Amino acid sequence: MDANTIRATFIKYFEDRGHTFVPSWPVVPKGDPTLLFTNAGMNQFKDVLLGKEKRSYKRAVNSQKCLRVSGKHNDLETVGKDDYHHTFFEMLGNWSFGDYFKREAIEYAWKLLTGVYKISPDRLWATVYIDDSEAENCWLNVIGLPKERVLRFDERYNFWEMGPVGPCGPCTEIHYDYGEEYGCGKSNCGPNCGCGRFVEVWNLVFMQFFRDETGALTPLPQKNVDTGMGFERLVAILQGKRSNYETDIFKPLIEKIEGLSGKSFRDNEYKTPMRVIADHIRALAFAIADGVIPGNEGRGYVVRRLLRRAVRYGRKLGFHEPFLAKLLDPLISSMGKAYPELSQHLTHITNILNSEEERFNETLDRGIELFESLAKDLIEKKEKIVHGKDIFRLYDTYGFPLDLTQIMAEEKGLELDVAGFERELENQRALARQASKFVHLYDDENWVVVHKHIGRDSVFVGYSEFRTRSHIVKYKITNDTYLLILDRTPFWGESGGQVGDTGTIESEDFRFEVFDCKRDGDRIIHFANLREGKISDAEALASIDIPRRLAIAKNHTATHLLHNALRTVLGEHIRQAGSLVAPNRLRFDYTHYRQPTEEELAKLEQLVNEYILRDANVRTYFMKYTEAINEGVIAIFEEKYGEEVRVVEIEGISRELCGGTHISRTSQAGCFVIVKEESVASGIRRIEALTGESAYNYIKETRRTLKELSQLLKAQPEECPQKLASLIEENKNLKAELEKVKKALVENEAKGFVERGIKCGDSLVIVESPEITDAEELLYYIDTLKVRLKSGCAILISELGGKVSMIAYCTSDLVKRGITAKVIVNQISPIIGGKGGGKDELARAGGSDTERITEAIERARIFVLEKLKATEAC
Repeated sequence: MDANTIRATFIKYFEDRGHTFVPSWPVVPKGDPTLLFTNAGMNQFKDVLLGKEKRSYKRAVNSQKCLRVSGKHNDLETVGKDDYHHTFFEMLGNWSFGDYFKREAIEYAWKLLTGVYKISPDRLWATVYIDDSEAENCWLNVIGLPKERVLRFDERYNFWEMGPVGPCGPCTEIHYDYGEEYGCGKSNCGPNCGCGRFVEVWNLVFMQFFRDETGALTPLPQKNVDTGMGFERLVAILQGKRSNYETDIFKPLIEKIEGLSGKSFRDNEYKTPMRVIADHIRALAFAIADGVIPGNEGRGYVVRRLLRRAVRYGRKLGFHEPFLAKLLDPLISSMGKAYPELSQHLTHITNILNSEEERFNETLDRGIELFESLAKDLIEKKEKIVHGKDIFRLYDTYGFPLDLTQIMAEEKGLELDVAGFERELENQRALARQASKFVHLYDDENWVVVHKHIGRDSVFVGYSEFRTRSHIVKYKITNDTYLLILDRTPFWGESGGQVGDTGTIESEDFRFEVFDCKRDGDRIIHFANLREGKISDAEALASIDIPRRLAIAKNHTATHLLHNALRTVLGEHIRQAGSLVAPNRLRFDYTHYRQPTEEELAKLEQLVNEYILRDANVRTYFMKYTEAINEGVIAIFEEKYGEEVRVVEIEGISRELCGGTHISRTSQAGCFVIVKEESVASGIRRIEALTGESAYNYIKETRRTLKELSQLLKAQPEECPQKLASLIEENKNLKAELEKVKKALVENEAKGFVERGIKCGDSLVIVESPEITDAEELLYYIDTLKVRLKSGCAILISELGGKVSMIAYCTSDLVKRGITAKVIVNQISPIIGGKGGGKDELARAGGSDTERITEAIERARIFVLEKLKATEAC
């Protein structure tokens, strides 16, 4: 049975038993700041399991894309060294939300494994929690497993918890026995032995308790089932392979790597590099397809490290040019049907991989040079240990994994300070460390209830109403600011890039000015100042600032128009990576691998204005999320969507999932002007733009500036660029002429310095204070004097802008006698209230005491002459 059939069989098996198929989350978790990457099938059901969210179904099944490269489940350093660790993997799972429980879950799993997949029952063992007699009874009396193949373990192995406080429960695991020939030979060898004979196939979690702060367990009113089965491990078992890399999941990738490199996977020297690359290309392709761009922090940092690790191992196979993108074809052939986003974003993934690889190849060569230099120094000093800071520098700056640095060190007969490296790494881990608790932006403590009512709080009516009658349900005071929650509100809470509304909340008893509004889950929190009266449960009128809201709506619709224009002009790979929708401007971050040309930016601006002039209708409606995605409606991967979603459709132009507020026709935006385009991270660019009145004011101000420039240049507006270019060229030529004159004057003055210099034996001592207009002129003098000084030193101390600049130069023969520029500068700079530094032949200093320049000159002359006399040069 091939891998695709195994996956499809799993899903259909549970669909036939009343489970709803739920598509995989992206590897970038939606709306969950506690996760760096999706690392388990339950991530997207977390709020359902916590009782915070209701779904239309009580049974679910899916195959989830997972990435484990950080936190406690960090598999990165072991990937490639064995047959089963991976950074990217699929997790097959089925869930029950208050429906069936232990018996049904165990029966479903057993019948699928033995009845459908035809795994021999004799190969399967079960483990249960030490106190879970119910699960044990199911295995013994319902399934009929022999007692010796049902083992009890403590909470280290068979108890699951979401955190120190929260839902938890026992779990039962199904293990596959590869046979005694793969074991340790001990009489007690069994599941969790660790010898390799047994592998965990399926974990069934029974979420039935709530653990409080004291550690006490109380039964949950709704019991849930959460199961997970590693897809790659299951495929290996069903295809009779001991190594995941020998299955048809990885085999096409391995064969492609063999073909590109001319090396064989059978050769032990190349096994680890090929396993690393085959694993990492999967992680890279899915992460980039789901919107991650290699960068220097967060998810981007992790993906960049994965890519660099793959490239570094590629060097062991002889790859010195970009090669990772060449592995996308076999990857898409094997996984593209189940995950069409790979082929949909093929161009984007290819461009990102090639661009990042080309850049890193240069860095890699510099890293190798650095290691060679470090190794040479250590060998010359007869030292054996590569310091932890140096290892970390190779790891962090040049992308060298620890294991590869270890190999390079062994080749040189060196050892690594691994403990020192770990200390450095621990300091860095804050970049990718996950939070372990699920938290709200605003805790539930210290809220004062004002008005009790039936129904939920924060009912948003702002799509159709700018003001509404409402009650303050509860409030809290933080730093003299009131945080208010209403039962109904027209105020938009900041989310989706759109800033919060401002306005007033007033009644006969009080008047609040709302200066900001934010969303916390389903709650809308109004930040307000109390201007009159005292808070009460009186009915109030909540009113937003209407002109401000309309200006925001213009900019929000314009971001949708810009998004479409970017995809039209630059390509379908463009994806939104962030936005800001404010009343006076909009900002749109997008994924792209290069800077757009001026022509492309002009085309973007023109296209958006064409959309505005079309006077296209803007309408909103709700539909099921799966239907919207299937119809090609654009969604933002980082956003978390419910089963029903709001679609903003701009007639004939775009359709996006969006909860924000918009204008009703594109013409209401007025006009659109791009004011800035820049890079904000590797692979992510930003456009800032204006619409409506802000755009008009910008154009008006630009015209005024052009008019002033035209008058200054005495040219027509269209002639200004050429006239300005001519002036710049003329200025450049004049500066060059001025430099020639200055150099001539310096050479002439330097001649006088030599004539006034003091001879001491064969050496000449020059100490002067020339007038200068910038600090670099002192270097002109020194460069000129170098030619005339065969033996001696030159010291120049000058005033410049109320400060003191000093420079000293000594010929090599003086340096050999211990008379150095650095020594002179260190000796004299305190006199002028400063300090300096440099090399033995040339050093500089700065100071603040201009009144002591004469004293410094005299002291410098005496100091050098005494040094020369001490060496019997005079």
